[in-house]
Amino acid sequence: MRALRFHAAKDLRVEDIALPTDPAEDEVVIENRFVGICGTDLHEYAYGPIFVPQDEDGKTAAPQVLGHEYGGTVTKVGKGVTHVKVGDRVSVQPFITPRSGDYYVDRGEFNLSDAMQLAGLSWIGGGMAQESLLKGYNVYKVPENMTDEDAALVEPTAVAVYGVDRGGVNAGDSVLVTGAGPIGLLTLLAARAAGAVQMFVSDPNATRLKIAKEIIPDVITINPTEENVGDVIRAATEGGVGCDVALECVGNTFALQACVDAVRKRGVVVQIGLHPGEAPVNWFDVVYKDIDLRGSWAYTAQMWPRVMRLIASGQIPARKVVTKTVTLDTVIKDGFDALLDPAGTQLKILIDLNG
Repeated sequence: MRALRFHAAKDLRVEDIALPTDPAEDEVVIENRFVGICGTDLHEYAYGPIFVPQDEDGKTAAPQVLGHEYGGTVTKVGKGVTHVKVGDRVSVQPFITPRSGDYYVDRGEFNLSDAMQLAGLSWIGGGMAQESLLKGYNVYKVPENMTDEDAALVEPTAVAVYGVDRGGVNAGDSVLVTGAGPIGLLTLLAARAAGAVQMFVSDPNATRLKIAKEIIPDVITINPTEENVGDVIRAATEGGVGCDVALECVGNTFALQACVDAVRKRGVVVQIGLHPGEAPVNWFDVVYKDIDLRGSWAYTAQMWPRVMRLIASGQIPARKVVTKTVTLDTVIKDGFDALLDPAGTQLKILIDLNG
């Protein structure tokens, strides 16, 4: 089968590789349909290996099939798997962890396990291939009215929904999202689905702010290179107090500082984007304003049915963040390189594995 594999930074290759082995008792094989290019995949391409396994010399241990945002159709089922059957369309929850004997796994907190592997980064296969071998618990049958493209968008949408959950967004809240990339815009949509009625998004890229306005017409857009984010939000919120919840989706120091400044007293700041290192904040404001500052790591595995319902029902129209679909033949130039273009004209790119 054909697959896109990571070999080293700036070294991705579309290659013919062996088909997955027959599934063990607790495994399934799926024919992959659509897969999204995630920011993590981009970081591996530009700077990796980061999460891709390495040998003791710090080099890639073996070529790695990328892609953890995907779905497909079940083609083989291990005899111990009963919740899906051959022919079922599924979405992939990509965490592979021990089932017991781990502090966090034993509490159902699979995303926090240090033993976690991820399909498409540190597992034997991934979504950027024509087929993949997975554990049975990795696949969830999608609703009949969910498209194959939507099945590939459950994973990034789960990141957004979990971040909104961590922020405790309630009906009637005002919410700031920093970063108008795919996760930022999905987070806006998730906040709206949770009941937020006043929404702000900041980003220095005018094209992305324009796309945000097209997706959510009533969102207030802010370019932080031209306006002070906190001042804009205080001027627009009741009593000039600031927003209820600020969700940082960039992993940028200035964006985090803007969130701390913009949120009201007793408000909540959630860090969703991954920072490359330390990020100073105004701790006087954190204390004086009595705010909560929380992390949000990925999502819980149990969220998949809920997130699928949110997408299938139209409450989170995830496909609106997709700006382009490519094939394996063109994925490096038209996918990875396009997303790394500083002009930032693309948001979410899907790979059509039947193309």
